[in-house]
Amino acid sequence: MNTDETITTFTGFFRDRGHQLIASSSLLSPPGDPVLFTSAGMHPLTPYLAGKPHPLGRRLTGVQRCLRTTDLDEVGDYSHLTAFQMLGSWSLGDYDGPQSQRWGLELVCDGFGLQRELLYATVFGGDGQVGPDSRAERTWRELGLPVELLGPEDNWWANGPTGPCGPDSELHVWTGDGPPSGTPGTDGRWLELWNHVTMRYERHPDGSLTPLSQQSVDTGMGLERLLMVSQHVRSVYETDLFAPWLSVLPSLWRPDPRSLRILTDHLRSAIVAIGDGVRPSSTGRGYVLRRLLRRALTALWHGDGGSALTLRELPPELVRDTAGRFCQVVESSLVTDVLAAEERKFRELAARGRSLLPRLYPSGRLTEADYEFLRDTHGLPRELVTELLGE
Repeated sequence: MNTDETITTFTGFFRDRGHQLIASSSLLSPPGDPVLFTSAGMHPLTPYLAGKPHPLGRRLTGVQRCLRTTDLDEVGDYSHLTAFQMLGSWSLGDYDGPQSQRWGLELVCDGFGLQRELLYATVFGGDGQVGPDSRAERTWRELGLPVELLGPEDNWWANGPTGPCGPDSELHVWTGDGPPSGTPGTDGRWLELWNHVTMRYERHPDGSLTPLSQQSVDTGMGLERLLMVSQHVRSVYETDLFAPWLSVLPSLWRPDPRSLRILTDHLRSAIVAIGDGVRPSSTGRGYVLRRLLRRALTALWHGDGGSALTLRELPPELVRDTAGRFCQVVESSLVTDVLAAEERKFRELAARGRSLLPRLYPSGRLTEADYEFLRDTHGLPRELVTELLGE
């Protein structure tokens, strides 16, 4: 299935089971949410997961645009992305976690063709406050999947330090060569695919938990990872979703493979952030956007003569394709203007760094404290310093 067919299959499966389709919300998280950006499909639904009635009922499904920076240093590998789309289903005080698990396995196997032998489940193994999620474990085993119990750092979901939370049961798929080995907790070739969270508790500022007035189920599956495993390719960048970018950028800028992935991810993410009203600045959401663009520029200028390249060359059709994929309407000229203005500032910063570094560090050897000093005092990010030292 291509991207559009995959989305239609997912939402159609749940609509056939009484779920109402909801539209994607902005990346800008609602007032009171502790995160800068919507980073999971459940963020716009937080009040309803806590008990407020939703106008469309108790069963919902949809595709939510998300942006996460927690894995920023991992971007460039085969599976991590900054901006992505989250396929989701929700039960607001209706059916329970085991029903969600049964439907989930049915959809990935019968709907998307994943082999049951390549799947592994993890469940919450308990901590000092809450015991193991024995119902989730029992359900996966009844469905014929191997199960691993993990701690709260892996299998507990929370919206933030306070608010709705609960045990998380995750479906993983094997992406290595040959037959599966190890477990998701011991072998990184098991790719986390679909989270099924039972929202049971409210966490308070003192860390204590109290039961929610209703138990709900929140699931989230990254569209790009699903495409990767269902289209049988080695990375998310090899799916049809990224084809417009990978068919243009290699001939436009000739980046090396890792730089190509970073450019693709960061520029797509910047387009989506700009489309939701974010502009580069020195704080908050604007700083996230600035950091993405400066990391993209560092990747673009990597190598001899690279500094002659410019983001102003980004084709308008890539802006339109990305905005359309994320359910946005964005003028390509607006995006180009934002990119050009930020590039101009970063070029000035890079020129200052070329003059400063030889004077401060003639040996070219820097400590962690040196990198922090350059960042905090002169605004020189580590990626740029490393690139300038290597010129």
